[in-house]
Amino acid sequence: MGINPVGFLVKRGITHKVFGQFLRERQGETYKALKDLKDEIFNRHINLKDMSTGYELLGMHRHPEHRADYMEWAPGARYCAIIGDFNGWSPTENCAREGRFGHDDYGYWFIILQDKLREGEKPDELYFQRYNYLDEYDKGDSGVTIEELFKKSNDEYWQPGEDRYLNNRFEGPAKLYEEIFGPNGPQTLEDLPDLPDAETRYKEWAAEHGPSRYAVIDSGNKEFDIFSLIVDPEWRERIRKLKPPLAYWNESRKGRKAWLKKYIPAIPHGSKYRVYFNTPNGPLERVPAWASYVQPEADGMQAYAIHWDPPPEQAYKRKNTSPKVPNSLRIYEAHVGISGSEPKISSFNDFTDKVLPHIKVAGYNAIQLIGVIEHKDYFTVGYRVTNFYAVSSRYGTPDDFKRLVDEAHGLGLLVFLEIVHSYAAADEMVGLSMFDGSNDCYFHSALCFRNRSYSEATFYPGLCEPISQGGLGFDYYVNLSVSEMWSTFLESVPDNEWSMTKIVNTLVSNREYADKMLTYAENYNQSISRRRSFAEILFGELDEHSHHYKESFMRGSSLHKMIRLITLTIGGRAYLNFMGNEFGHPKGVEFPASSNNFSYSLANRQWDLLAKEVNHDLFSFDKDMMKLDKKERVLSRGFPNVHHVNDNSMVISYIRGPLLFIFNFHPTDSYDSYAIGVEEAGEYQIILNTDEIKYGGQGSIKEDQYLQRTVSRRVDGLRTCLEVPLPSRTAQVDNFVEAITFQFIS
Repeated sequence: MGINPVGFLVKRGITHKVFGQFLRERQGETYKALKDLKDEIFNRHINLKDMSTGYELLGMHRHPEHRADYMEWAPGARYCAIIGDFNGWSPTENCAREGRFGHDDYGYWFIILQDKLREGEKPDELYFQRYNYLDEYDKGDSGVTIEELFKKSNDEYWQPGEDRYLNNRFEGPAKLYEEIFGPNGPQTLEDLPDLPDAETRYKEWAAEHGPSRYAVIDSGNKEFDIFSLIVDPEWRERIRKLKPPLAYWNESRKGRKAWLKKYIPAIPHGSKYRVYFNTPNGPLERVPAWASYVQPEADGMQAYAIHWDPPPEQAYKRKNTSPKVPNSLRIYEAHVGISGSEPKISSFNDFTDKVLPHIKVAGYNAIQLIGVIEHKDYFTVGYRVTNFYAVSSRYGTPDDFKRLVDEAHGLGLLVFLEIVHSYAAADEMVGLSMFDGSNDCYFHSALCFRNRSYSEATFYPGLCEPISQGGLGFDYYVNLSVSEMWSTFLESVPDNEWSMTKIVNTLVSNREYADKMLTYAENYNQSISRRRSFAEILFGELDEHSHHYKESFMRGSSLHKMIRLITLTIGGRAYLNFMGNEFGHPKGVEFPASSNNFSYSLANRQWDLLAKEVNHDLFSFDKDMMKLDKKERVLSRGFPNVHHVNDNSMVISYIRGPLLFIFNFHPTDSYDSYAIGVEEAGEYQIILNTDEIKYGGQGSIKEDQYLQRTVSRRVDGLRTCLEVPLPSRTAQVDNFVEAITFQFIS
């Protein structure tokens, strides 16, 4: 019910038969493939969460029963072992056993690393003794015996008489034997006479003694049970309602102090280890695919997994809860390694202490971290991933990263990670290539995984539609064309030839899905990918001694602010900015490589620029732009009414909620009284002006011009208008403050 694999076509009004049929077939195939995949998933797993939590099983995990469990998927291997400094790198000491509990038909390997009993200590009385590794003491440390716990649980679980045969296991068979054969019955199988079947014997017994409440008879009519048993219905319902006595089982659990007194951990915290395979092509050593902490060697040619299991007093403890997802996203994109001012790789702790407060002050409500997942070469910005379940050890430990996320949450910031599946490192020593010696484990040679997929940066019909309507269910899509347009304009098109129509069409290219669109003027691509940031284009070649310096400087400052303002306010529900661009960072990023003699001089951010007037002014504007969205909920409002686009005057205006946005991109022409249509008659107040002196502007609009009253004249198809001062290369945001009312006197 309610499922239509091509329902999005109807929503989009696609009626052309040929094109519609093509899309129906294409989307129908996509939907069918998705449906088949979901069916297969639910055949194997209880739900999607169960499927997506494989990291809780695979890799190295401590088990409550004084041991560590290791699980790996390597269908091409013939033998699997864990080698490390804790076992002298022996390939035989900790290996998987053949059979169900060591190696299955699906290629999973399971290895148990038992904790070592300390000298002088005796094994646990209870074979399945469990330990609490976090708390010093637990209920099992109270001195209660196993016999007492079993008696306590049985007394609660069974009604009087029901556990009689549990406590006296041979009483029933002996009594039955005596009833059938008498006190001097046969002693061997050869002496046994022919016996009637069980049902006949029971009926004879019931005729003499009456029916039994606990009788069990096989009627042979229940397919789900090969024994097809029937029991007393009242007794069965009571038993079904009983919960297993797990509470008493947990009362036997002991604390960390008892564990450390009796055992030496099989794999201590901080141990280095790898997984060892025997394959048809010989032995291999690999970094475990599910490792949560990996340290590469200095030369980058080898790496080790690090067992991360710090004692409770050293482990990071979460202090904050995750913030609620806001209606609109203002995302601060950042790279931890280049986030410091010094020519070195910055750490998670550096980012937490120095950059997080800046992001909060800047007014963003989310962070997107790039290059965090463990990757081979620093200069690849994280695009050669080696371990998808480990944060990069270049920046610190897993607990350092936990602290970063927790502190961000405490500041009300969401945290996104860019995980680039389609750019895994095709490296055999530190990556997943030829992981188990075969060419089809995780991906084929020179191919990343079996199906390449992209985080989602493109757009086609149905992408952000519900799956039930044939869509793929994405929350957002990225409008990549926006930043490309701005780059082209700034680098290749004279200012007086900028097309206002193209700007608007690019920014609002998909009106139906505007609420799903994420836009940015520039992201890390402009700063990192050997390209130039907008600030570098606008300010990088200015000569302070030139006669045209002031004019060029004002041009750069004005366009930097205007481009960001229109990109933020005319698009969808999400906006993104790369670290440093909010204050016009003048230099791009150049990671250390052979081409620059492995220099870190440009692999950082110049935060000291915030003390300079120009950068301080640009940052002030960016902060107030974020405040505008937070206060007026610009991004979360409906699609704007773009009602004025004039390529001759180079003016764009649109209405979004109670706000009127006006942009004059003309490089030279200013307008003293430019008419813009508005929907409501009354007074409008300028609440944001790119030309204010505090933003590095010239202050062309005077204070007495900030409040404007509408004129009863039809403009832009609207019944009233504002006549506003509009200096060249400026933008303003006007807020409707008071309506004009008319009183008719007869």
